[in-house]
This record gives sequence, structure tokens and C-alpha cells, in this order.
Amino acid sequence: MSLAFANLGETKVIVDFTGKEDVKRHLQDMGFVKGESVKLLSENESGMILLVKGVRVAINKGLASKIMVA
Repeated sequence: MSLAFANLGETKVIVDFTGKEDVKRHLQDMGFVKGESVKLLSENESGMILLVKGVRVAINKGLASKIMVA
């Protein structure tokens, strides 16, 4: 499932990415790598605040939809 559909407070594990190579590389540069845990801290209609590797990261839902989690 896509990270964009995660519920508030849930912790998920990244399993894959979709999209073009430059988008995947951008996500990896921000700390989103396969096998890493991601926790949804907050969200609104335009974006999400996530906890990745102990750092809070804000992304829009379009980018979150490119991150596949389990």
C-alpha cells in the first residue's frame, strides 16, 4: 500500500518506490530507504509530517503516494 494511505500514529516499513529514477533518488536522499521504518506524525489535506531515522520530514501526498509500505 502507499504511504499516503497510512493512518495517523502508524509505523510502517518501506518496501519499494514507484515513479521515475530522479524521484526515487530524491526520496532516498531525504532518508526514505527500503527497510526503514516511517511513522506518520501529522497530516492535512496537502501533506504529511513523518518521522524517518529520528528526523521529522514533511512531504506532500503526491510524493507519499510514490512510497510503498507494509
